[in-house]
Amino acid sequence: MGRGVRGLRIWAVTTLSLAVCGLPLGLLWAAWAPPVRYVLLEDSVVLADPETQALIATDGRFAVIAAAAGLLSGALAYLAGGRDNDVPLVLGLGSGGLAGALLAWWAGHQTGPDDLGAALRAAAGRAVEGPADLQATGVVVFWPLLAVAMYGFLEVVFGRLAPRYAGHGGVDEPYQIPGVQFHLQAAPAGRDEDRGKP
Repeated sequence: MGRGVRGLRIWAVTTLSLAVCGLPLGLLWAAWAPPVRYVLLEDSVVLADPETQALIATDGRFAVIAAAAGLLSGALAYLAGGRDNDVPLVLGLGSGGLAGALLAWWAGHQTGPDDLGAALRAAAGRAVEGPADLQATGVVVFWPLLAVAMYGFLEVVFGRLAPRYAGHGGVDEPYQIPGVQFHLQAAPAGRDEDRGKP
């Protein structure tokens, strides 16, 4: 299998795996988010409690879930990745993390009434709990950004960003550069002293 095809497969598997994880995480977010109640006021849907902090808390809890998912997926991708798979893995973390976050948002929003206005009209003046939703939509990028950042951090910490063509520098180990290979050996003991003798 060519390197390009292999890289494409790694990217696709990484993207699909993270995207699928977004569905249960969206349900977790909806279950964890505080309830937000609405009422119908002159045919307009408004908050039942205008002073509520529930909307901010809902965004914050999504951000926590997305950040945790990003850090975990970045670490798992690093541990599962093989040699020379860095580029497709990083691309997969970016695209898959974004897809997972968007699917989490969608899945969490589906847990509420399909039509909030209709539900409020049927409630005859009573407050109705709305679906989980994001006000600060920028938090969806937490997952892909932190996934890529964690992968890069682990690369730096464990030295995998060092040039892979360089040898370890030890005696009797090959020193390789593309297309050329040298083999360094220790000189026999006493060779330097012999050079000074007639």
